[in-house]
Amino acid sequence: MTQQSVSPTKRVEQWLAGFEETLGSENPEQAAKLFEESGFWRDLVAMTWNIKTMEGQDAIETMLASTASDRQPHNWQVIEEATEQDGITEAWITFDTRDAHCKGHLRLRNGKAWTLLTTMQELREFPEKRKYRRPKGAQHGASKSRQTWLEAREQEARELGYSKQPYCVVIGGGQGGIGLGARLRQMDVPTIVIERNPKAGDSWRNRYKSLCLHDPVWYDHMPYIPFPDHWPVFCPKDKIGDWLEMYTKIMELNYWSSTECTGARYDEDRQEWVVDVVRDGEKVTLRPKQLVLATGMSGIPNVPEIPGMDSFEGEQHHSSRHPGGEAYKGKKCIVLGANNSAHDICAALWENNADVTMVQRSSTHIIKSDTLMDLALGGLYSEQAVDNGITTEKADLTFASLPYRIMPEFHKPMYEQARERDADFYDRLEKAGFMLDFGDDGSGLFMKYLRRGSGYYIDVGASELVAQGEIKLKSRVTIEHINPRSVTLTDGTELPADLIVYATGFGSMNGWAARIISQDVADKVGKCWGMGSDTTKDPGPWEGELRNMWKPTRQEALWFHGGNLHQSRHYSLYLALQLKARLEGLETPVYGLQEVHHLS
Repeated sequence: MTQQSVSPTKRVEQWLAGFEETLGSENPEQAAKLFEESGFWRDLVAMTWNIKTMEGQDAIETMLASTASDRQPHNWQVIEEATEQDGITEAWITFDTRDAHCKGHLRLRNGKAWTLLTTMQELREFPEKRKYRRPKGAQHGASKSRQTWLEAREQEARELGYSKQPYCVVIGGGQGGIGLGARLRQMDVPTIVIERNPKAGDSWRNRYKSLCLHDPVWYDHMPYIPFPDHWPVFCPKDKIGDWLEMYTKIMELNYWSSTECTGARYDEDRQEWVVDVVRDGEKVTLRPKQLVLATGMSGIPNVPEIPGMDSFEGEQHHSSRHPGGEAYKGKKCIVLGANNSAHDICAALWENNADVTMVQRSSTHIIKSDTLMDLALGGLYSEQAVDNGITTEKADLTFASLPYRIMPEFHKPMYEQARERDADFYDRLEKAGFMLDFGDDGSGLFMKYLRRGSGYYIDVGASELVAQGEIKLKSRVTIEHINPRSVTLTDGTELPADLIVYATGFGSMNGWAARIISQDVADKVGKCWGMGSDTTKDPGPWEGELRNMWKPTRQEALWFHGGNLHQSRHYSLYLALQLKARLEGLETPVYGLQEVHHLS
């Protein structure tokens, strides 16, 4: 029987059988040879207790030699009919390890594995209490010690953090901290999420009036509770704020609002954190075993030091502090920057009849929202995708199945199409003086986001205002000097100013570690985000995964959680499983702990 006459599913089954046999015989060299010479194995916790991509047979062999006997991967199965297109066979698979149920995705090419994704989904001895395991919620029968749900919740709220210590503290109660808190709640990991704002969702409510999600609704679901079918495609900030507030209540999170962390240190002797917080004006010391910084994917706001700042008589603030455009009607406004926030703020100022100028220092990638949805996201995150049976989980795993090394090659054709589709739009922008790019290598938005977390704008209208000259533009310059009522640019131009907004981005997340814990700890864990692509603002060497995100760091029991709603939803599962395993005392030998190449 020829290879061509074998069905795709049978072909995958044969490959898995051979793979399992070599793994069982503890022959990592032979197992690695079942991959292409430059094949990829991306593992999300299942094999490595880490988030790690092995590139090439040698790396795969080395990983298996270190992990296979401990993890004992077995029972590899195809769970739906495999497909074949352009010589590539794709299949969804499941398998078990010594202590977990796992799921994966496999691509075969010419009989060998091109890419393999493996993900831990559930700890065998500690499954979530869902579906057939869901709690009854009521105690049937008579009991003098009966406690209602409300009484139990009130008791927990009184005790946790006071007479009982949480196992985990999550600093940051935005969508990332809330989603992770929900995962940990369902896994019975005693957790407190702390947030300095008075209510959950305030981190959204407090931003500028026009803010909304630029990603479509199908991309942005929270864990466990998807948005309703009537939810808007692009959710306004106050609506998402209300959703998050509701979510914290329904998911029964121990959510400490109006609470600020004033400092933290790791007690080596007791193997626990000492976390000092002020809750509603009261000082409280928490002693969790695990600490998660869920302060967003960004760190401390970057505010440039510009000569003359202290002399300015108008108003100046970072974009994260911008209240909206209403107060600036008729004012002369300068926005330094040209990425997402800069465009949104410029548009809001224009809508409020301000005289607004965008100062663009370097090139920006622009992609129309409709184009992004059609070409990049529609196949996985759209109503059509839902109709085609692509669940959020399947979409997330499909997205995760592409190793970052080869992801640019998949994205480049999309953005070439975008250039052609919106050629007139781009032409008008460039004629207005706007500096455009499609990433260093033409791979577009998502790779820019992964590499540097900045340098792009998903156009929901502001770019048209720039092209038309309604938002004035000064490009290839920056602010050289600030005067009492004006700014002087590096080309000598002087612009009158009542308001300066610094839409200048944020530092690395480890800046929060420096502020909350210490600079030594921040340097110990190193830079967060980026993967060493050696592109603009993402220096090499190549690391293959996002630095320090959702996985063990060089600081014992310190974790980072963040990213967009899609990433927070998906990767919160793997972070929660790592924390649950440690709570239960499982052995979690970490393979390939990240080296530190950059401090910030």
